[in-house]
Amino acid sequence: MRAATEAGGRFRQLVEIIARLRSPGGCPWDRARSRRDILNYFLEEVYEAVEAISSGPPEAAREELGDVLMEVVFLARFYEEEGLFTLADVLEGINRKMVERHPHVFGEKSRLSPEAVLAGWQKNKLSEKKRRSILDGLPASAPSLVYAYMLGQRAAAHGFDWPEALSALEKVKEEVAELEKSLKEKRRKRIAEELGDTLFSLVNVSRLLGYNPEIVLRQAGRKFERRFRQLEKELKKRGRKVEECSPDELDRVWEKVKKNKTAVRKSNKKKPGRD
Repeated sequence: MRAATEAGGRFRQLVEIIARLRSPGGCPWDRARSRRDILNYFLEEVYEAVEAISSGPPEAAREELGDVLMEVVFLARFYEEEGLFTLADVLEGINRKMVERHPHVFGEKSRLSPEAVLAGWQKNKLSEKKRRSILDGLPASAPSLVYAYMLGQRAAAHGFDWPEALSALEKVKEEVAELEKSLKEKRRKRIAEELGDTLFSLVNVSRLLGYNPEIVLRQAGRKFERRFRQLEKELKKRGRKVEECSPDELDRVWEKVKKNKTAVRKSNKKKPGRD
């Protein structure tokens, strides 16, 4: 409880700081911001937090979580200034929801599996929000991989799912075969459709294995970026550039880079922002 009390005090301090920055006589830059401005920063901070939590040291995760929290408080401040709701209303709402969604903890005690808890959570949402479909309410603005992941997650919570990752992987193989057939037939519209089906199937495999596809793909992209930069350095030592090399030469250097496990990894620098 001491930790909760301490966190509460420091959260109040953050709320007061944001209020001061937005008040007359506060920070000219912060006072000039719009809700849309802060929404852009909020999305940026969320992605940076995901990266820090996935592959960074604890210190980086601590800092990025603080940045996300600050943006949440900032966004809530706009609504309070417009007389629509306060940050206290936001907290009251989420506190009530967490208690109501966990009757096995805050109500009558019962032992439930994690799967049963998730299924109950999704069914409660369906009832509370008076949704006609179990797929209602998914954010259309979410990145495609995240959207596909949430589609599978929502359907799975209601029993529509593969029994295991290996079964879903068989579907991937089936889709790859159909994609290969479309490529051979050079049917562009069909190729796009089969490519999408393949990606969607891979998302389900990732979900069933317990991985968020957005995160694992981002990690793969970072790995490729590190290796490609190292490839450029190797070629520079030879007085060569990527565009000057044959595919065979690039393959040889690429394999050398992949085997070099001790290659120095440069830390990713943040883009200029409001850190």
